[in-house]
Amino acid sequence: MFFGTFTPKMDDKGRLTLPAKFRDELAEGLMVTKGQDHSLAIYPRNVFLERARKAAAASRTNPEARAFVRNLAASADEQSVDGHGRITISPDHRRYAGLSKECVVIGSVDFVEIWNAESWNQYQAEHEESYANGDDAAFMDFL
Repeated sequence: MFFGTFTPKMDDKGRLTLPAKFRDELAEGLMVTKGQDHSLAIYPRNVFLERARKAAAASRTNPEARAFVRNLAASADEQSVDGHGRITISPDHRRYAGLSKECVVIGSVDFVEIWNAESWNQYQAEHEESYANGDDAAFMDFL
């Protein structure tokens, strides 16, 4: 499982060092794909394949389901963590997430998210207060 917030720097070649505590769960391979809110999502390869199979089982007659499966599959990039604990973020993924040198990597329980630092700070500013107040319906389900 993935928990915590980290602020690694991405180099000019698009390489990003993953937090050491995440690497063991990603050692068997990982998939980088476009996530919600213009973040990137990193899944352990086996978890991604399971989710992709579920998504592919959706009705192909539903235009939204087709679009989701197409975007999920087309944006998936299979990676391995290199000997320095890094992955390389593709130019298209960097564009989608607005990534530059300043990044935020967060654990999101069963996957990892990569955010542009400014976008993450803005997201937190918009949502942190409702979380603190317990206004979020998902929070109520958690309790």
